[in-house]
Amino acid sequence: MNVVPRSSFNYKEALAWLYGLQRFGIKLGLENIRRLIDELSRRGDLQIALDSWKANAPWKVIHVAGTNGKGSVCAMIDSICRAHGYRTGLFISPHLVTFRERIRVNAEMISEEAVADDVTMIRDLSSDWDPHPTFFEVTTALALKHFCDAKIDVAILETGLGGRLDATNAVQSDVSVITPIGLDHEKWLGHTLAEIAGEKAGIIKPSVPVVSAPQQPHAEEVIRARAAECGSPVQFVNETYHRSPVALRGEYQKQNAAVAIAAIQAANTQLGEKAIVRGLAAVEWPARFQKWDQRTIIDGAHNPAAARALAETWREIFGDQKATLVLAVLSDKNLRDICGALAPIAAAVLLPKIRSERAVAPAELAKIFSIITPSLPHSITSTIGDALMLALEKPGPILITGSLHFAGEVLAHLHGEPAAFEECEQ
Repeated sequence: MNVVPRSSFNYKEALAWLYGLQRFGIKLGLENIRRLIDELSRRGDLQIALDSWKANAPWKVIHVAGTNGKGSVCAMIDSICRAHGYRTGLFISPHLVTFRERIRVNAEMISEEAVADDVTMIRDLSSDWDPHPTFFEVTTALALKHFCDAKIDVAILETGLGGRLDATNAVQSDVSVITPIGLDHEKWLGHTLAEIAGEKAGIIKPSVPVVSAPQQPHAEEVIRARAAECGSPVQFVNETYHRSPVALRGEYQKQNAAVAIAAIQAANTQLGEKAIVRGLAAVEWPARFQKWDQRTIIDGAHNPAAARALAETWREIFGDQKATLVLAVLSDKNLRDICGALAPIAAAVLLPKIRSERAVAPAELAKIFSIITPSLPHSITSTIGDALMLALEKPGPILITGSLHFAGEVLAHLHGEPAAFEECEQ
């Protein structure tokens, strides 16, 4: 292929081009990412071909799908592996404040220079493709290229949406990990638990071990059937981890820790007890019951199951003390169930207008609260800053939640940084 030289991007230009790819929307499928990996391999940028990835892969691949807990499990795997001395590559989505959070080597975010250089190269490589690669496909290729350049030992890949047709599924894994499955992203993944589980279980590959968190019966049945079809051994991790402290708060994080440990072991990766203890004690993952200050908790709970887990963790930490709830939710979510899960732990609710075009109007959330809990005080604010000022005027703790996009916008505001301008699911 003759690639016509074009001007190189700087970091801001690379991001603008990447975000511009959102006009192609979300296109689930593996054709484009396989083509990208193939082309990069031929150029020597990935050093290995897609169809011989498993035989020649220079690093272990731990692939994680699920509805809730994916990010926490990935962060724990990464932290434990680094504590053991492995050089890790971590690919997650979405980001909270900066795009660079998505791609990390040994906990260090990809540099602006690497993003600019490699996005320029991928742009030139795919400029005449039809269909054109999407935002997430290019970002996945960017991560794989960066990991190869960094000569990592272990790659931890979080699916962006679903699993079966997610771009990360083009990579041959050493273990397939599935966190708790619930109803979310029904537009793309199906309207029943079994349908969604089928998409998540699509990351299971022939003869590759499967590690799963406890699942609801319909989801477990689908996972077992897919594993049997692929001849893959499957382990459901029903115990929780209690041998040492876990830095992330909440009883459910102890379940995530047990899944993370089992995943590393299933990948046939050497692992010592000291590394487990150090890794779990040191793990950091923003917007997962994150304590911002003595009064303020930030959590990205974005669906009913996550909201229920958040409410349970709130009671574990704060007992009967209720929160000033600052809430913003995306419009494609189950609004009534999210509000219903959070209302019992709220003393008052503040509903700010946020930047995301996908956010539901605060007035719609106010209407839901007026129906399900008429006695719960709630008010609408024009900005996040106004909501936070009002929350600080009230006594007691503050809980900011409803969406990872919202959590990222709040963190950017608190850090005094510009908010990320990305709207896509992945």
